[in-house]
Amino acid sequence: MIPIRDTVRSSTFPVVNTALIAVNILVFLWALGMEQQELFLRFGIVPVRYSVPDLAARFSFGAQALPFISSMFLHGGLLHLLGNVWFLYIFGDNVEDRLGPLRYLAFYLLCGVGSGLTHLLLNWDSPLPTIGASGAIAGVMGAYFVLHPRARVLTLIPIFLFFPLVEVPAFVFLGVWLAVQFLNATFAPAAETGGVAWWAHFGGFVFGVVFLFVFTRLPVIGLQHRITRPLKRRTSPRFSRVTPRYFGPGRDARATLAITATEAIRGTVKTVVVPQGFRQRRVRVTVPPGVQEGTVLRLKGLGRPAADGAGDLYLSLAME
Repeated sequence: MIPIRDTVRSSTFPVVNTALIAVNILVFLWALGMEQQELFLRFGIVPVRYSVPDLAARFSFGAQALPFISSMFLHGGLLHLLGNVWFLYIFGDNVEDRLGPLRYLAFYLLCGVGSGLTHLLLNWDSPLPTIGASGAIAGVMGAYFVLHPRARVLTLIPIFLFFPLVEVPAFVFLGVWLAVQFLNATFAPAAETGGVAWWAHFGGFVFGVVFLFVFTRLPVIGLQHRITRPLKRRTSPRFSRVTPRYFGPGRDARATLAITATEAIRGTVKTVVVPQGFRQRRVRVTVPPGVQEGTVLRLKGLGRPAADGAGDLYLSLAME
């Protein structure tokens, strides 16, 4: 399953998440001109460097600790890199939005370290280096699983020669992903050349849930507010999906459309997706300038379908 987008938009620009994506790409480009095997052995997590006493004695504490950070910025190929940064792009902005930039950076790095420790302990005698951001990103996915379980993820599902796009709940998408990691880790526990550190993914996901619980209970310092304030978005998504609510047997429905204060003042145009039976109706909605919280827009024919015509949808505006 390949995620295309999710339905939850962050209220702030994800500056740290964007920077992490950029750093991963820049490190990949920098590493292209170097001897890959030597680079991975030096900056990747190699379990025998820790499990064999004679070998471990050759390295200082700093040299042994560094791979738990450096390994999460190295990638073995272009597809490895693209897969990781795409998942980070889809899920990371919402987690940063909840934690704030400073806490999100610490959260991301700690998930990567926790993922590396999981791999080390469960592959204690492996001589193969482990690299990649996927463990830290698994932690981000674990946090997203807790924060937005009912969000929708537009997913590409390859089936033979067909590639249908399906919207699935986030808890289903991430639950299936986690189950795949666990099953692969169980039946292929030893890392192999060209293989995947499945337990690192599983451990990263679990650490993400745990660290989210810890970080959301830490007090927010004033510096966090000063950093976050200028990152607030001034516009809401151009495409929005609303959920009609019906009251009694009538055909009319109500729904809520979120806009920003700037859009309320200036006006805006949105493409709104409205479920109507088995159909997904796309409607162009014009929000006039000067609207207020609770202003209702009437969309004719977008209520409950009936033999003699559909009801109307009353769209209430809410300020983000």
